[in-house]
Amino acid sequence: MEAGVFLPLTIPGTPPEQIVEWARRAEARGFSSVAAIDRLVYGNYEPLLGLAAAAAVTSRVRLATGILIAPLRNTALLAKELATLDRLSADRLVVGLGLGGRTDDFTGAGLDSERRGRKLSAQIQEMRRIWSGEKRGMAGAIGPAPTHPQGPPLIVGGATEAALRRAARVGDGWIGGGGGPEAFRTNVARVRELWREGGRSGQPRFLSLAYYALGPKARFHAETFLRDYYAFAGPIAERLVSGAALDEAAIRQRLSSYQDAGCDELLFVPCASDIDQLERLADVVAAR
Repeated sequence: MEAGVFLPLTIPGTPPEQIVEWARRAEARGFSSVAAIDRLVYGNYEPLLGLAAAAAVTSRVRLATGILIAPLRNTALLAKELATLDRLSADRLVVGLGLGGRTDDFTGAGLDSERRGRKLSAQIQEMRRIWSGEKRGMAGAIGPAPTHPQGPPLIVGGATEAALRRAARVGDGWIGGGGGPEAFRTNVARVRELWREGGRSGQPRFLSLAYYALGPKARFHAETFLRDYYAFAGPIAERLVSGAALDEAAIRQRLSSYQDAGCDELLFVPCASDIDQLERLADVVAAR
């Protein structure tokens, strides 16, 4: 199982130069991916622009969204943006897509959050038609053409039955949230079952994320960030705080548990943006 890390794009007040340094260091320390979370109504950086900055200072590490709230975006423009980042990064983009769990993001965008599941399924199919070169006007197709005709890998998020079916039907894999390794194991089995029932060839790719903070102020960082970021979710925020990995033993346990549950890549989400958080995590991951 591979180990990646999220850039601190979601932590309010993170200086831009620190995000770029995280990307450089993550690649140098051997992480498989640098990733970005999406949210509109919050003090975070826009994820695709953050990943574009990371692409400019790296050459090997993958760039991932975990997840991008696709229904907030115009489908044709999103297809163009993703194809551009795919080409600029030399085929390193992996696109996690989901619905988002906050109605204020849709309200802030002037959009209706109803039927967003159907919209996401339609968006995936539409983007693949665009990437295949389907003509849309006098000048032909919407470009640039992605590295591969089918576009970058699309990994679908969400833990509902509808989301798992969507991942198996139109995605290239599934990404879990912060529900823990046992819930992840159950959903992996269900996606595999649906994948086979749909007659699809190959194997789906499975990713998940885990929140962490390390060092003497680990609990403070986890409580401060997660209670703020998930303030809308009430008691769920406290469950996420209690489930965060706050020491080296917990990091090792997450790596072992998720690997046993069928995870192909575990992406760690920092609760603080200090570069020491990245270095401490890298030391544990390298020593496993």
